[in-house]
Amino acid sequence: MEKLSHIFIGEKEVFLQTYNRLPLEISHGKGVHLFSKDGQRYLDFFSGLGVNVLGYGNEKLIRAIEDQSNKFIHLSNYYITNSQAELARRLIKYSGLSKVFFTNSGTEAVEASIKLIRKIFGPDKKIISFSNSFHGRTYGSLSLTWNEKYKKNFAPLLSNIIFSEFNDVNTIEKIADENTAAVFIEFIQGEGGINVASEKFVEKINSLRKKLGFVLVADEIQSGIGRTGKPFAFNRYKIIPDLLLVAKAIGGGLPLGALITSDKYSNVFQPGDHGSTFGGNPVACSAGLVVLDEVFENGLMDNALNLGEYFKSELTSLQSICPDKIIDVRGSGFMLGVKISDSCKSLVTAFQENKILVNCTNQNVLRILPPLIANKENIDFFLKVFKEVLTIHPL
Repeated sequence: MEKLSHIFIGEKEVFLQTYNRLPLEISHGKGVHLFSKDGQRYLDFFSGLGVNVLGYGNEKLIRAIEDQSNKFIHLSNYYITNSQAELARRLIKYSGLSKVFFTNSGTEAVEASIKLIRKIFGPDKKIISFSNSFHGRTYGSLSLTWNEKYKKNFAPLLSNIIFSEFNDVNTIEKIADENTAAVFIEFIQGEGGINVASEKFVEKINSLRKKLGFVLVADEIQSGIGRTGKPFAFNRYKIIPDLLLVAKAIGGGLPLGALITSDKYSNVFQPGDHGSTFGGNPVACSAGLVVLDEVFENGLMDNALNLGEYFKSELTSLQSICPDKIIDVRGSGFMLGVKISDSCKSLVTAFQENKILVNCTNQNVLRILPPLIANKENIDFFLKVFKEVLTIHPL
């Protein structure tokens, strides 16, 4: 482990203590690797929490950012820019929906969707979210988030938010009724532990939507933009959401998110109902166009699909070798989770000592989010280290 630099020694003097920072000072990145200040190379299978789908140092991305920056970095949304308009068209094309509102982040996209729903139905109808959900940390998005550790000091939150058990058909059938305005769902829960919605569960939600007329909101902030081997995780089911929330990957590392609506809800907002000074920033949108080209047109989504199947299969084989340590392997594409028999924080440290960066979520799920450019050699190295770590590492 590299020695802490003066940056980390003085960290508590200058930052609000909202992050458990890793004791690693990064100097630069290249491809799927990050390099520390002392020259150590790390395979990054966390990719900035799913943001850096193109890895590091992508020349097309850098050139697009430079080209737009030389024209102008920011314009008010009272004007429209080519990069913003073209990115909206592409998101509509790949999602199959109708209209776009740009934000700076995923949590802002969630907030925009809540406002849209409240405008339609008012404050008295309930919004349903699910156990182990995570939708953000601002007040509206936090209200939809399951884990009490994020919420316990910040009450009161939004009213009429109801939680149902994820993947429980009977419970959602009891909770959803004529007083339901919306259902928010992550088809693959990220922060909650890479929990995958069952087909039966999704079918029930869809049938209830048809019967009751609520808005179905797909939170694809982490799972979207090709990460699961499909354009969005909802594409793995026979369903199309009314509202789609995206962020993380679409800005290529720059702050960018979006609320995308179906045609049915495309005219709910009127001028003045909502806004964002920086949402749809032209530089971020220029970067986003490169991301969408690389993911959807130049094979990265297919790479995630094919190698993701191989990766998951090999992790499942590893589970059969270490059934006392690996409880479950789940996810799709390059959004995979390995449930460990105990806390996986020490495993994260062991991986870092072996020059791999990975994340632990929901206490005992190893969350694996490689850049979509990762190849078989990178995956095999991860698997080799994982096997070695499991063999010598007590849990």
